[in-house]
Amino acid sequence: MSKVTVVDHPLVQHKLTLMRDINCGTKDFRQLLEEIAMLMAYEVTRELPLEEIEIETPITKCKSKIIAGKKLGIVPILRAGLGMVDGVLALVPTAKVGHIGLYRDPETHLPVEYYCKLPMDVAERDLIVVDPMLATGGSSIAAIEFIKRRGYKSITLMCLVGCPEGIEAVQKAHPDVNIYIAAIDEKLNENKYIVPGLGDAGDRLFGTK
Repeated sequence: MSKVTVVDHPLVQHKLTLMRDINCGTKDFRQLLEEIAMLMAYEVTRELPLEEIEIETPITKCKSKIIAGKKLGIVPILRAGLGMVDGVLALVPTAKVGHIGLYRDPETHLPVEYYCKLPMDVAERDLIVVDPMLATGGSSIAAIEFIKRRGYKSITLMCLVGCPEGIEAVQKAHPDVNIYIAAIDEKLNENKYIVPGLGDAGDRLFGTK
Protein backbone atom coordinates (compact mmCIF):
# COMPACT_ATOMS: atom_id res chain seq x y z
CA MET A 1 0.00 0.00 0.00
CA SER A 2 1.23 3.48 -0.83
CA LYS A 3 2.36 5.88 1.87
CA VAL A 4 0.33 8.97 2.75
CA THR A 5 2.34 11.89 4.16
CA VAL A 6 0.50 14.85 5.68
CA VAL A 7 2.72 17.92 5.38
CA ASP A 8 1.75 19.60 8.65
CA HIS A 9 4.46 22.26 8.74
CA PRO A 10 3.13 25.38 10.52
CA LEU A 11 3.67 27.59 7.48
CA VAL A 12 1.73 25.18 5.26
CA GLN A 13 -1.16 25.00 7.72
CA HIS A 14 -1.22 28.78 8.19
CA LYS A 15 -1.31 29.49 4.47
CA LEU A 16 -3.92 26.79 3.89
CA THR A 17 -6.20 28.42 6.46
CA LEU A 18 -5.90 31.73 4.59
CA MET A 19 -6.81 29.95 1.34
CA ARG A 20 -9.87 28.28 2.83
CA ASP A 21 -11.38 31.63 3.88
CA ILE A 22 -14.22 32.65 1.56
CA ASN A 23 -12.84 36.21 1.63
CA CYS A 24 -9.51 35.14 0.08
CA GLY A 25 -9.42 36.77 -3.37
CA THR A 26 -8.01 35.34 -6.58
CA LYS A 27 -4.64 37.11 -6.33
CA ASP A 28 -3.99 35.94 -2.77
CA PHE A 29 -5.35 32.44 -3.47
CA ARG A 30 -2.98 32.07 -6.41
CA GLN A 31 0.03 33.29 -4.45
CA LEU A 32 -0.72 31.10 -1.44
CA LEU A 33 -1.17 28.00 -3.59
CA GLU A 34 2.21 28.62 -5.22
CA GLU A 35 3.88 29.13 -1.82
CA ILE A 36 2.36 25.98 -0.33
CA ALA A 37 3.40 23.96 -3.38
CA MET A 38 7.00 25.08 -2.86
CA LEU A 39 6.91 24.15 0.83
CA MET A 40 5.37 20.76 0.05
CA ALA A 41 7.91 20.08 -2.68
CA TYR A 42 10.59 20.42 0.01
CA GLU A 43 9.05 17.36 1.71
CA VAL A 44 8.37 15.44 -1.50
CA THR A 45 12.05 15.70 -2.48
CA ARG A 46 13.35 14.77 0.97
CA GLU A 47 14.23 11.20 -0.10
CA LEU A 48 16.15 12.11 -3.26
CA PRO A 49 19.43 10.16 -3.38
CA LEU A 50 22.73 11.97 -2.98
CA GLU A 51 26.22 11.29 -4.26
CA GLU A 52 29.54 12.71 -3.15
CA ILE A 53 31.75 14.66 -5.52
CA GLU A 54 34.95 16.64 -5.15
CA ILE A 55 34.84 20.41 -5.63
CA GLU A 56 37.14 23.32 -4.92
CA THR A 57 35.97 26.12 -2.66
CA PRO A 58 37.78 29.49 -2.47
CA ILE A 59 39.70 27.96 0.44
CA THR A 60 40.48 24.35 -0.50
CA LYS A 61 39.33 21.17 -2.21
CA CYS A 62 36.64 19.17 -0.45
CA LYS A 63 34.09 16.45 -0.93
CA SER A 64 30.44 17.51 -0.94
CA LYS A 65 27.05 16.08 -1.89
CA ILE A 66 24.79 16.66 -4.87
CA ILE A 67 21.53 15.05 -5.98
CA ALA A 68 22.14 11.79 -7.81
CA GLY A 69 20.03 9.49 -9.91
CA LYS A 70 16.87 10.37 -11.79
CA LYS A 71 15.71 13.84 -12.78
CA LEU A 72 12.34 15.29 -11.87
CA GLY A 73 9.24 16.08 -13.87
CA ILE A 74 6.12 17.98 -12.79
CA VAL A 75 2.73 17.08 -14.28
CA PRO A 76 -0.22 19.32 -13.34
CA ILE A 77 -3.72 17.99 -13.89
CA LEU A 78 -5.44 20.78 -15.81
CA ARG A 79 -6.56 23.24 -14.89
CA ALA A 80 -6.17 23.78 -11.14
CA GLY A 81 -2.87 21.89 -11.03
CA LEU A 82 -1.27 24.72 -12.99
CA GLY A 83 -1.34 26.82 -9.83
CA MET A 84 1.18 24.50 -8.15
CA VAL A 85 3.78 24.32 -10.91
CA ASP A 86 5.70 27.55 -10.29
CA GLY A 87 6.04 26.75 -6.61
CA VAL A 88 7.73 23.42 -7.36
CA LEU A 89 9.88 25.00 -10.09
CA ALA A 90 11.07 27.63 -7.60
CA LEU A 91 12.62 24.79 -5.63
CA VAL A 92 13.64 22.55 -8.57
CA PRO A 93 14.14 24.90 -11.55
CA THR A 94 15.62 22.18 -13.78
CA ALA A 95 12.49 20.00 -13.63
CA LYS A 96 10.64 19.37 -16.87
CA VAL A 97 6.90 20.14 -16.99
CA GLY A 98 4.26 17.97 -18.65
CA HIS A 99 0.51 18.55 -18.79
CA ILE A 100 -2.50 16.27 -18.63
CA GLY A 101 -6.07 17.39 -19.27
CA LEU A 102 -9.17 15.45 -18.26
CA TYR A 103 -12.91 16.04 -18.40
CA ARG A 104 -15.80 14.01 -17.03
CA ASP A 105 -18.04 12.37 -19.64
CA PRO A 106 -21.59 13.64 -18.93
CA GLU A 107 -23.14 10.24 -19.66
CA THR A 108 -20.66 7.73 -18.22
CA HIS A 109 -19.26 10.13 -15.56
CA LEU A 110 -15.83 8.64 -16.28
CA PRO A 111 -12.69 10.77 -16.80
CA VAL A 112 -11.70 11.25 -20.44
CA GLU A 113 -8.24 12.39 -21.48
CA TYR A 114 -8.26 15.31 -23.91
CA TYR A 115 -4.60 16.33 -23.68
CA CYS A 116 -1.35 14.73 -22.55
CA LYS A 117 2.17 15.98 -23.16
CA LEU A 118 4.95 14.53 -21.04
CA PRO A 119 8.76 14.74 -20.95
CA MET A 120 10.27 12.40 -23.51
CA ASP A 121 12.97 10.81 -21.32
CA VAL A 122 10.69 8.30 -19.59
CA ALA A 123 13.39 6.26 -17.88
CA GLU A 124 15.18 9.27 -16.41
CA ARG A 125 12.28 11.06 -14.71
CA ASP A 126 10.58 10.80 -11.35
CA LEU A 127 7.21 12.48 -11.92
CA ILE A 128 5.30 14.58 -9.38
CA VAL A 129 1.63 14.79 -10.36
CA VAL A 130 0.06 17.92 -8.85
CA ASP A 131 -3.60 18.80 -8.27
CA PRO A 132 -4.91 20.92 -5.37
CA MET A 133 -7.96 18.76 -4.62
CA LEU A 134 -8.24 15.00 -4.01
CA ALA A 135 -12.01 14.52 -3.77
CA THR A 136 -13.38 11.32 -5.33
CA GLY A 137 -9.90 10.49 -6.62
CA GLY A 138 -11.26 9.92 -10.13
CA SER A 139 -9.13 12.52 -11.89
CA SER A 140 -5.93 11.54 -10.08
CA ILE A 141 -6.50 7.84 -10.70
CA ALA A 142 -7.15 8.42 -14.40
CA ALA A 143 -4.22 10.81 -14.83
CA ILE A 144 -1.81 8.38 -13.20
CA GLU A 145 -3.16 5.54 -15.35
CA PHE A 146 -2.68 7.56 -18.54
CA ILE A 147 0.87 8.44 -17.46
CA LYS A 148 1.71 4.81 -16.67
CA ARG A 149 0.53 3.77 -20.14
CA ARG A 150 3.27 5.96 -21.55
CA GLY A 151 5.93 4.04 -19.66
CA TYR A 152 6.49 6.08 -16.52
CA LYS A 153 6.95 4.03 -13.37
CA SER A 154 8.15 6.45 -10.66
CA ILE A 155 5.18 8.69 -9.79
CA THR A 156 4.24 10.70 -6.69
CA LEU A 157 0.92 12.50 -6.17
CA MET A 158 0.98 15.89 -4.43
CA CYS A 159 -2.32 17.51 -3.41
CA LEU A 160 -3.40 20.34 -1.16
CA VAL A 161 -6.65 19.10 0.39
CA GLY A 162 -8.16 15.61 0.29
CA CYS A 163 -10.66 13.37 2.02
CA PRO A 164 -10.56 9.74 3.17
CA GLU A 165 -12.67 8.52 0.24
CA GLY A 166 -10.34 9.97 -2.41
CA ILE A 167 -7.18 8.82 -0.69
CA GLU A 168 -8.49 5.29 -0.31
CA ALA A 169 -9.54 5.18 -3.97
CA VAL A 170 -6.08 6.27 -5.20
CA GLN A 171 -4.33 3.81 -2.89
CA LYS A 172 -6.51 0.98 -4.16
CA ALA A 173 -5.99 1.85 -7.83
CA HIS A 174 -2.29 2.76 -7.56
CA PRO A 175 -0.69 1.15 -4.48
CA ASP A 176 2.76 2.07 -5.83
CA VAL A 177 2.08 5.85 -5.83
CA ASN A 178 2.87 7.73 -2.62
CA ILE A 179 0.62 10.66 -1.69
CA TYR A 180 1.69 13.96 -0.14
CA ILE A 181 -1.13 16.17 1.13
CA ALA A 182 -1.46 19.26 3.33
CA ALA A 183 -4.80 18.33 4.94
CA ILE A 184 -7.18 15.37 5.10
CA ASP A 185 -10.67 16.82 5.55
CA GLU A 186 -13.79 15.20 6.94
CA LYS A 187 -15.73 13.85 3.93
CA LEU A 188 -17.40 14.48 0.57
CA ASN A 189 -20.84 16.07 0.43
CA GLU A 190 -23.68 15.04 -1.89
CA ASN A 191 -22.19 17.18 -4.67
CA LYS A 192 -18.77 15.52 -4.31
CA TYR A 193 -17.16 18.60 -2.79
CA ILE A 194 -14.69 18.17 0.07
CA VAL A 195 -16.04 19.27 3.47
CA PRO A 196 -14.95 21.74 4.81
CA GLY A 197 -12.60 22.05 1.81
CA LEU A 198 -12.01 25.35 0.06
CA GLY A 199 -14.53 25.30 -2.79
CA ASP A 200 -13.65 24.86 -6.46
CA ALA A 201 -9.88 25.38 -6.61
CA GLY A 202 -9.90 26.07 -10.35
CA ASP A 203 -12.56 28.76 -10.09
CA ARG A 204 -10.87 30.42 -7.14
CA LEU A 205 -7.46 30.23 -8.80
CA PHE A 206 -8.53 31.75 -12.11
CA GLY A 207 -11.46 33.92 -10.97
CA THR A 208 -14.09 31.97 -12.92
CA LYS A 209 -17.49 30.64 -11.89
